[in-house]
Amino acid sequence: MKKEHVARRLAKESHITTGAAADQVDRILIDLFARVRNGQSASLPGLGTFRSGREQDFQFDPQPPRVDAPAKPKKDSR
Repeated sequence: MKKEHVARRLAKESHITTGAAADQVDRILIDLFARVRNGQSASLPGLGTFRSGREQDFQFDPQPPRVDAPAKPKKDSR
């Protein structure tokens, strides 16, 4: 998914302009990259964790998809 798609979806779900949503996406990415450059890790819930690697590279540790336990069948009360 491209940044513009994320911004459009954020705008639609948050009832804000696409420009304002794009600014928020930019701020998040700038903060994420700044943290990683400073040797800190940065997490995006539901996506994963970015952390600094060797020689100004970064690594991405994806979070495993959340799997809900299957619903237990209800007992028949006869």
